[in-house]
Amino acid sequence: MKNNTKEASVKPNQRNHATHFTHSTHFLTRANAFTLAETLITLAIIGVVAAITIPSLVKNYNEKAWSTAQDVFTKRLEVATRQMNTEEKLAGYSNTMDFVNELKKYIKITRVCDNKNITKCFNKEVIWNEGEDPIDMSTIKNAASLGQDDWDTDTVAVQFANGVNAIIAYNPNTTQEPFNNTFAATAASMAILYDVSGNKNPNMNGKDIAHNANVTQLAGVSGCLLPEDELGFCISQILGPQNGGYGPLTKAQCEEQKGDLEISACYYEDDYWAGAVAKCGGVSKMPSQDQLTKLANYIYNTDSVSSSGRTSSLAMDPEKASQFLSASPGSNYFNVWSGQECGALSAHERNYVSTYTYWYGGNGNTRNERNLLAVCLDQ
Repeated sequence: MKNNTKEASVKPNQRNHATHFTHSTHFLTRANAFTLAETLITLAIIGVVAAITIPSLVKNYNEKAWSTAQDVFTKRLEVATRQMNTEEKLAGYSNTMDFVNELKKYIKITRVCDNKNITKCFNKEVIWNEGEDPIDMSTIKNAASLGQDDWDTDTVAVQFANGVNAIIAYNPNTTQEPFNNTFAATAASMAILYDVSGNKNPNMNGKDIAHNANVTQLAGVSGCLLPEDELGFCISQILGPQNGGYGPLTKAQCEEQKGDLEISACYYEDDYWAGAVAKCGGVSKMPSQDQLTKLANYIYNTDSVSSSGRTSSLAMDPEKASQFLSASPGSNYFNVWSGQECGALSAHERNYVSTYTYWYGGNGNTRNERNLLAVCLDQ
């Protein structure tokens, strides 16, 4: 009798092949699948990595954004005040309000507040020194509050159209030079404290809060990052050549600004030393050989550092050096520009390593070095 079933029509070797294929497919499906536990562990690892890396990325982004905004604003303000100088509108005001009302014609200002209403145009508090209590900005009533005791003028707060908020005190001793295109008009005319992030946090000096060289203190509080009484001078900023710290000047930029910055000669390509000088506000705002030696004695807890050459057998104090190390591309060392140039090709520097320090005389092409810190002084 003929068997009509499909089973009977399949040859033995075909049945074995089909069975083997079925088992193989089942094995492959199981081998390539993820269990719930494996998926959860993977997600947890991704979460941990994100938690570690994202804050650093956000911090770097914010610092770059703040630095860029500061550069753009200061250049725009300088253009406005230079134009005022050219048109002989920079000098001759007896109070800050009259000056600001003229400034409005050269740079767009959306709101002006007198010294009785400072916090209607500016933040209520500013952290001037990290770790200290914030300063009540309603107390910033006059030029003396910004460190200019000999300027008998009140402060005025303004909001610029680009979102920058500022407090300004006018210098009644301002002079003008209408035929001098390189005249540092902003430096001559005002003390200005400004916040490039508007009313957003962190409202901290050295981050979104910046100022020109005429602001030497805030409500009687020095803006020194390290103890001035121990160093003998005030460090107001420590800037690395990355993440929005400072960048190089081209030769053309250096040539244009060298008079204001007190630079004698310019490098033939990217000039990091000149960029550091520009960020600090001039050669006089950069540390001298003697000051960098004092900084070394402070950081190594000694008084034996030689002002020139190399001093060895030292031990860097990691706490005292922390702000420099965090700004430096190096892991256990940092290098600092001085304000002393050696001509168009090089500038002096001091290197601070974990167990030794040395003063570098600037032989060769050093002004294009990309790993030095700009240490700015308030003097």
